[in-house]
Amino acid sequence: MSLSSVQTLAAQTVQAVKDGRNLSDVLADIRREHPGLTAQERGALQDLAFGVQRFSGSLNAVLDSMLNKPLQRSDIRSLMLVALYQLAYSRNAEYAVVNEAVRAASRIGKGQYKSLCNALLRRFLREREALLRAAAGNEVGKYNLTAWWLQRLRADYPKHWHNIAAAFNRHPPMTLRINRRRMDAEGYLNVLREHGMDGTVLGSHALMLAEAVPVDALPLFAEGVVSVQDWGAQQAAEWLDVHDGERVLDACAAPGGKSGHLLEWADCRLTALDIDAYRLQRVRDNLQRLGLQAHTEAADAAAWASCYDGPPFDAVLADVPCTASGVVRRHPDIKWLRRPQDAAKTAAQQTLLLDRLWQLVKPGGRMLLATCSLFHEENDGQLQHFLQGHADAVCRRSETLLPNDRQDGFYYALLDKVG
Repeated sequence: MSLSSVQTLAAQTVQAVKDGRNLSDVLADIRREHPGLTAQERGALQDLAFGVQRFSGSLNAVLDSMLNKPLQRSDIRSLMLVALYQLAYSRNAEYAVVNEAVRAASRIGKGQYKSLCNALLRRFLREREALLRAAAGNEVGKYNLTAWWLQRLRADYPKHWHNIAAAFNRHPPMTLRINRRRMDAEGYLNVLREHGMDGTVLGSHALMLAEAVPVDALPLFAEGVVSVQDWGAQQAAEWLDVHDGERVLDACAAPGGKSGHLLEWADCRLTALDIDAYRLQRVRDNLQRLGLQAHTEAADAAAWASCYDGPPFDAVLADVPCTASGVVRRHPDIKWLRRPQDAAKTAAQQTLLLDRLWQLVKPGGRMLLATCSLFHEENDGQLQHFLQGHADAVCRRSETLLPNDRQDGFYYALLDKVG
């Protein structure tokens, strides 16, 4: 497949996200529709699709500044954004990017945008620094976040909002969790070096790769020795600290990273729920690879909890639905798909779910409220609301993990049930 064809497919993802679709779902559909894509082509497509979303604010600002009037066709605009991303932020050869984008433009409509595409891209190459500098004069162009999102970060994190916004535009690290039943981080680091890779130890059973690689290139991955999991996400098991023989519920388990970690942590009796049967199969697949077992059910956790008649649980992991505003680096389309009212909506869903799950915690047990969000309504706001409504709940500790070079953004609150 030619570069122009990959550019065209990437442009389709840009338009789909603008229409409100999830980028990962769009890419999955494209891969199904084009089974002949090579691994290199799939990687290039993903880089272009994610890159445009990561820098959409600045790219749109640059494009608008070069246009005398709005483009009438959204498909040519999407193609231009893809090509501008390549020229501004990638290492692709400039001549190839321009030539292939012009070729792709010639297939749109009756080819009437071919000359415009060529002129705009060559102008960008001549005036790159000035155009990018002008785009950064607007906050959306500078931070690649919507105005309301920036306002929310300033309000919730007055001392850290600038660092958070900057972190959102960086590529996430590839972090590994080492199966403590099989090996420790130092041992696995030696294995990596034997295979020409390197990394940095983050904890006794976690390390960060110096350079990302395909998952199937990781030594001993298929054997269950190592899993890919963000360092911030790995904190859930440490916070909940399950013990041998305990009954544990993972209420929103897919894709199974935290479930696997809990079972690596201790010989607990784990029940893993997820509302999506397809995603729940990923939990089963992950556990099978790790050589671990759990009881799994495809169910809405709130409905399941309301009719559950078994013995109560020692520990519940409530990794509740949220806006995912803390994992923007891995899902940059979130920045443009979310709306100002979304956090309040998911907080309302959380409230019902937490109320139901709390009924399943035995006296003396504990529940970990976990989100991958940075928004107050879904985190500290939710915690305070929960404590006000449950006299038997005591917060042992809570913390917001801000995105940085080692981790994405997460929130944890550990609740003890007294009485």
